[in-house]
Amino acid sequence: MYANLATRLQLTGINQLWVADITYVRLRETFLYLAILMDAYSRRVVGWELGEDLRAELALNALNRALADRAVEPGIVHHSDRGVQYCSQTYVERLQAYGFAISMSRAGNPYDNAKAESFMKTLKSEEVYLHRYRDQEEARGSIQRFIEEVYNGKRLHSSLGYLSPAKFEEQHRSPGVGGQ
Repeated sequence: MYANLATRLQLTGINQLWVADITYVRLRETFLYLAILMDAYSRRVVGWELGEDLRAELALNALNRALADRAVEPGIVHHSDRGVQYCSQTYVERLQAYGFAISMSRAGNPYDNAKAESFMKTLKSEEVYLHRYRDQEEARGSIQRFIEEVYNGKRLHSSLGYLSPAKFEEQHRSPGVGGQ
């Protein structure tokens, strides 16, 4: 396992710390699983994937989406719980290939990943619990709209000076920092 590096970080900009988590989404007759990556500085969800199982590919696809949209520098910290998805060889190898420093929560301590957990609570209370998705296609479209348009684009955060994550990043982007 890996040490918790996130507690020692003093964030000063985007792409310094990404936090990752997975939750379930209830459909009418089954469940789906949602993996997300969030920039801890801006609270912006930078990658996500919805799937039918908890295999490592779910988390890896969310990571790949984030990496396709954002340029990262070696040394960025990737923080998650100790789930098997994040410990899998393919996931760890992808992180190492991009120069991530790997950080994990202490066993059984959800407070170590509070920013990701907070997003999941928001997603469920403001989106998931308000709908009865028929199928994966309906869930995907609705969750995509919530993440990309509502949460990242419009939802104000007191911790960001009452800006949305997208607007906060726009105002705090350093020259040369890639991404959305």
